[in-house]
Order: sequence, then structure tokens, then C-alpha cells
Amino acid sequence: MSATPETRDRVVDAARALSIMVVTLWHWTLSVTHRTADGDLVMPNPIDAVPGGWLATWVLQIMPVFFLVGGYANLAGWQRTQANKDPAGRFVADRLRRLSVPTAVWAGVWLAGELIAATLPGHHRWMWQWFPGYLTPLWFLGVYSLLIVTVPVTATLHARHGAGTLAALAGLIAAGSVLGRGVGLAWAEWVTLALVWLFCHQLGYAWRTWQLGRRPPAQRLAVTGAGLLTLVVLTVLAGYPRSMVGTVGDAESNIFPTNAAIAALAVFQLGLLALITPTAARLLRRPRVWKPVVALNLVAITVFLWHMTAYLIALWFYERLGRTLLTEPTAHWWAQRWFWLLAPMVVLLVLVAVFARFEIMVRRPRRRATTVGE
Repeated sequence: MSATPETRDRVVDAARALSIMVVTLWHWTLSVTHRTADGDLVMPNPIDAVPGGWLATWVLQIMPVFFLVGGYANLAGWQRTQANKDPAGRFVADRLRRLSVPTAVWAGVWLAGELIAATLPGHHRWMWQWFPGYLTPLWFLGVYSLLIVTVPVTATLHARHGAGTLAALAGLIAAGSVLGRGVGLAWAEWVTLALVWLFCHQLGYAWRTWQLGRRPPAQRLAVTGAGLLTLVVLTVLAGYPRSMVGTVGDAESNIFPTNAAIAALAVFQLGLLALITPTAARLLRRPRVWKPVVALNLVAITVFLWHMTAYLIALWFYERLGRTLLTEPTAHWWAQRWFWLLAPMVVLLVLVAVFARFEIMVRRPRRRATTVGE
């Protein structure tokens, strides 16, 4: 608390904490999780059953914010690396270490459990066969790790060309969209997926270096309006799905493979963050507001990795009590949302108490090696 430097943008930390909370609570409370005829667990969302529910996804599809915050934080770390004249490899290794160690612990626990279960009598089905949802965290960590590797190059491009780099990426995303959605080239859609997340990460660089939250209101409104206008054009005129998450009945999803609509969403959400920055920054100076943000950021990767495990444990207990998972978002389903908030949360608190130490350990800065004469 008292060690927080005055120059720190607390809104960035709050955005990361909010992203973790939204993803976690979305999976727990806004998934119509149920068994199929084969006994598999599936997790459709109820957006299609809520009139106008797609509009909420323009705010609650929070994955672009993860990459915006990641870009901001990685650029800050890269600038410190340059100031200290440390090698680029050390920066990349330290950043990857923060992700890989907690992830390795998570994967090791799961793999050990699966191997033990496989040795027991009876037919064994691997977890990814009947509940692939528990692998949800891995796609983000994989993509984000690749972006960390590119930081020495992308940060240099940003320093030299700034808006030009963003414009070039936007142009490539547009070209990929034409080739993928227009011409039907499947490979172009997957190239566009990578370009979109790179664009979001690069926007995080702009957030930091251009100090968007401190810009005049007109400029912040312009960023928000540009993102919103592009979203409207893409969803109304270009035929992109209105929902920013995959929904039941939609033949296409904006998020997988990730397309130009998510890039526009990132610009819109960055504008919203810039708009609220002055008010949010004042609010975050209050200890009772700032302390939870600091606490959640300290264990953010642990929460992200283990929240689906907590959910699965809660599901297991629910079914052991003889209860049946509902297959439709009925009034009864909505009335149960309190349970699916509290039950996994209790389990997650236990898991965080056990496993957060690994994340906290790797976040501590390593001592620099000394040489003769230093």
C-alpha cells in the first residue's frame, strides 16, 4: 500500500483485477453447465435467451482487456530492462517464468490425479474427453507467452513507429478478414487470430506511452467512438455476429477464431478505460478500494488457473447430493446463481491458499548476478 509509487497507473492494476473477476464469475454463474447424453459436461451461455443480451458482451467480453493490460505491463518491464541495461533474454525468461511455474504446478497436479484415476479399476475417461472446459485457461496463457517472446521486437517497433505499427496491424487484420470471411481461405482466419491479439497487446503499449487516461476528454471520447463505430459497422453492415462470445445457434463466433470484431472491441474498451481513468484513479487512492486490487493482482494467475477446478469440485459435490444440472436458463436456473457464486468461491479460496505461494515466489525479483569489480 504505502510502497505504491505515485507514478503507478492504478487503473491498469484495477483493470487486470476486474478482468480476472469477470472471467471467473462468468464461467461460474453465466454458464448453463449440464450433462449431455454421453455424460460429457458442456458450458453454453444464456446470451441467446436474454433479449439484447449480446450488448452486454461488448463490455463483459473482457479478454481484450487482458491483452491491453499485458501490453502495458510488458512495456513497463521492457523499459526497466533497457534502463538497467539487462539483456533481452533475461526479460523474456523472467516474464515467462512468472507464467510457467504456476502453470506447471497446476498441470502437474491435474496430470497426477488423472494418472492415479487411470490406474483404478473400471473404464477411465480422461478429463479433456468429457470436460474440455477445464482447459480454458491454457489458450490465453499460450498466446500471451508468445506475445512476451515478441516484446523486444514489438516494443522497438512501437518506439520507432507508434501509430504506424497499429495502422499496419489494422490493415493486415482487414486483409485477413477479406481473405478469410470473403474468399473463404481458412488459413487467413488463423493468421488474423494471431494478428488481433498482437494488435490488442500493441494497444497496451499505446495506452502507456500516450498516457491515454490523462488526455483531454475529446481525445478519449474519440478513441471510444472509433471503436464503437467500427463495431457497429462490422456487426450491422459486414455480418459479424453481434455477440462477442460464442452463443447457441450462431454458426460463427467472433472469439474463435478471433476476428476483426474483437480488435474493434479492444479499441472501444480501451476508450472506456481512458474515459473512466480520472474518476477511477481518485477512487483507487482509497485504501479500502486499493487493498483488494493489490491482493487479487498478487494471485491473479493462480485464480485464473484454478477457478475452473474450483467450479468442477463444486459441480461434483452438487451431483453427489443427488441434484441434476439444468439444461436451460429457466427461472429456476437463474434463481440458483447465488449458489454457483458462493460454492466455487469457497473452494477457490482453499485452492488459492494452497497454491498461491508458487506465483508469489516467482514474482519476487531475482538478484542480479555480480561480476568481478561490481
